[in-house]
Amino acid sequence: MTTDSSLRSGPGTTGRGSSSSRDGGDGGDGRAHGHLPGREHLPARQPVAAASAVPVLDVVVPVYNEEKDLHPCVVRLHGHLARTFPYPFRITVADNASTDSTPAVAAALAAELPGVRFVRLEEKGRGRALRTVWSASDAPVLAYMDVDLSTDLNALLPLVAPLISGHSDLAIGSRLARSSRVVRGTKREFVSRAYNLILRSSLAAGFSDAQCGFKAIRREVAERLLPMVEDSGWFFDTELLVLAERAGLRIHEVPVDWIDDPDSTVHIVRTATEDLKGVWRVGRALAVGALPLDRLARPFGDDPRDRALTGVERGLARQLIGFCAVGVLSTLFYLALYSLFRLGVGPQVANGGALLVSAVANTAANRRLTFGVRGRSGAVRHQAQGLVVFAIGLALTSGSLAALGAASGSPSHGTELAVLITANLAATVLRFLLLRAWVFPARACSEPDSDPESDPDSDPDSEDVR
Repeated sequence: MTTDSSLRSGPGTTGRGSSSSRDGGDGGDGRAHGHLPGREHLPARQPVAAASAVPVLDVVVPVYNEEKDLHPCVVRLHGHLARTFPYPFRITVADNASTDSTPAVAAALAAELPGVRFVRLEEKGRGRALRTVWSASDAPVLAYMDVDLSTDLNALLPLVAPLISGHSDLAIGSRLARSSRVVRGTKREFVSRAYNLILRSSLAAGFSDAQCGFKAIRREVAERLLPMVEDSGWFFDTELLVLAERAGLRIHEVPVDWIDDPDSTVHIVRTATEDLKGVWRVGRALAVGALPLDRLARPFGDDPRDRALTGVERGLARQLIGFCAVGVLSTLFYLALYSLFRLGVGPQVANGGALLVSAVANTAANRRLTFGVRGRSGAVRHQAQGLVVFAIGLALTSGSLAALGAASGSPSHGTELAVLITANLAATVLRFLLLRAWVFPARACSEPDSDPESDPDSDPDSEDVR
């Protein structure tokens, strides 16, 4: 039983091996941004619920003015963990500047139940509470759940099991999975599904439920991911998941049984507005490459796709699919620009202008989507090399137009487009070969057990091509 006063200073407080700064600082020693270690199964231990035991799981329950529900919910959660969880655990009640008797109730729980502690923050915000407690926790697996325990607790062990085994980096409960069983009102159902549809369409999110208050994360992932998350409120969950997914981390989803709390104090309209602002901010940051997601990369060899196979070039199939998709969109963009420019200028000028604009966009898209280069490092050089490839494409297409003009005098607009499409197909094949071999060459294979933190010549800020 613990009443923790070391974390009471609010959002700026940091704990062991962590950094809560929002600008991506490394806390002074640089370790917070080293590459993630390989995932390993945590060693088996006997179930212990004593406060003196080092916990494997730290479950955070953020609360604000929950004097009525806090005691029965924590007692129920503690009883469930003591009865079913085969590892030492801790429950941390994180009070977000409550103005009622919630702090007194939380302190009483910490005194009453072994393995329960109480943390007081002087500012509101669920994200702020999670950042503060997770950053200071010594448990290798960190989780949180809403105080109303709307989620059936039988899903807790399936939630954290993939993190304990080393299979996954994060885990979330999903109310929108096919096998989930959910009881809630029509308005909340509509808002939840609409929000997740927005995430899928605007941020290409692959997870099904961003807002379910039932999540877990491995500590080493949290140490590197939390400094990149700016939000301190309800959007914290979404931002955390989007960044983790874009960095290539594995997110495990658990279908849950969930019953809506009719007394919930969440303000739907205000929360939805803040979430939409967060979607815009994160989308813009991802679009310009402002987030160093390469710092979340696993060491080479941890991903089975890194393994060399005789006669099989790594990533070729995926790169071809990505290049074709980008190429189709770029071609449509080019043709639209050419038709637009052709209204005011001749065919050669229209072709050159359309190619230049579409080439810049094509290089940027292939850089991120096809060849997986993250961050701003090398972007200018890549664009310069892309312009050389553009010049080759310009020579092919312009030469085709010149040959067409010499052969037919005044060809129709449709004939011009047909010739340009054919020439662009030839230029596309050459473009892929040059991009893959020259502009974005595959990184040299390193030893699977190499440790970037032990290598004095390693650069955590270097670009990562995966």
